[in-house]
Amino acid sequence: MDLALTDKRVLIAGASRGIGLAMAEGFLREGARVAMLARTAGPLRAAADDLARRYGAERVLAFAADCADAGAWPRVLEGLQGAWGGLDVAVANVGDGRGAPDALPDAARFAGSWTVNFATAEATARAVLPLLEDSGGCLLFVSSIAALECIGAPTDYSVAKSALVALSKQMARKLAPRVRVNCLAPGNVHFPGGSWDAKIQADPQRVAALIEATVPMGRFGTTGEMADAALFLCSERARFITGACLVVDGGQTVGLH
Repeated sequence: MDLALTDKRVLIAGASRGIGLAMAEGFLREGARVAMLARTAGPLRAAADDLARRYGAERVLAFAADCADAGAWPRVLEGLQGAWGGLDVAVANVGDGRGAPDALPDAARFAGSWTVNFATAEATARAVLPLLEDSGGCLLFVSSIAALECIGAPTDYSVAKSALVALSKQMARKLAPRVRVNCLAPGNVHFPGGSWDAKIQADPQRVAALIEATVPMGRFGTTGEMADAALFLCSERARFITGACLVVDGGQTVGLH
């Protein structure tokens, strides 16, 4: 299936590893141009250089920036406009599933989680929306199944990701038909350096038993599988889809409604 992504101008926040990096490569494989954003310059530069070698330096941009910092965005937007003249797709893919087991975490932890998991995505949306309105583009938020069901995830993380789903629906309704806005809700995804990686290193038998008991497919999802879903939602093949939250979780939340 041709996703009609050739030469599309794509920005991905949180692109130096995990799902974001898999998305970056997926868009490039489909012929798009990709601007990669991440806070830490070293890993971002290494990832961008690798993709540039394989897909062409003219198709890859990299900006080390904290997406929650409004002051960082003018430099990023000027770079995008200067290189490509605009933007067609933006993916807000920043978050951290680590948290405390408390029913209501302390105020400082809750505020920190809110910033990482919601405010960063909100700031990204504010920054890129004028460009997407100009191009008639697409915005994708990356949430979590923890936003949709009580599955034992940290309260602060779950609440912040729930707010992302609500934000995506409000924006989708009010920006249609010019800009499409959707949400991706991944299940358990394992990749080096991620939250599940740390849990596996601490107690691999417990994690294996948990996945076997809770995920009908009996395994973790891969970053590539999440990227495939994201590419579809951002493609011309999904041009009648807006306000949706696509769950990609191996059946974990089936039957929990």
